[in-house]
Amino acid sequence: MKDFIFHSPTKIIFGRGKNGKIGKELAKDGISKILLVYGMGSIKRNGVYDEVVSSLKDSGISFVELGGIKPNPVLSRVYEGIKLARSEGCEAVLGVGGGSVIDSAKAIAAGIPYEGDVWDFYSGKDPEEALPIYSILTLSATGSEMNGNSVITRDETMEKKGCTAG
Repeated sequence: MKDFIFHSPTKIIFGRGKNGKIGKELAKDGISKILLVYGMGSIKRNGVYDEVVSSLKDSGISFVELGGIKPNPVLSRVYEGIKLARSEGCEAVLGVGGGSVIDSAKAIAAGIPYEGDVWDFYSGKDPEEALPIYSILTLSATGSEMNGNSVITRDETMEKKGCTAG
C-alpha cells in the first residue's frame, strides 16, 4: 500500500431550515462576497434560491451569480465562473445544487487563484490553493460535498476528466 495523508475538513450542517443559515456561516468565516453557482433553475422553482439569497442579504454577504450549470458540467462554464469571480473580487464560492454544481464550484474555486489554465488540474497537476468552497446540497447522489474530487468535460473535445485535490 502506498503512503498517503487524507485530510477532509468538511463541516456538515444538516436539518430543516438550514439553508437559511448559510449567510451566518459565511459571515462567521469572514467572507463578505461570494460567487453563487447553481444549475438550471430548480432552486428558483422550489424556493431554495429565495432562502439562500435572503440569508446572504440578512448577513450582509454580497454575491454575483453563475447559473446554468448542466449535468456533466463543462469547462467553458467553469472559465466563465473564474472570470466573473476574479472581476468581482469574490472571496469564496457557494454551490447550491447537486454534484455537477458542486464539481463546477470546486473547479472555479481552484481556478481563481491559479495563473494557468484550470484544465491543468484535470491533466495531472495538483491544485496548490483554492478559494473556500461552501455548498448546499439539493440532491444526494454523488458525495461531491464530502470530498476534493471534481469531474468536468472539456467542451471542444468532449474529454471528461477528474481532478482530486487534497
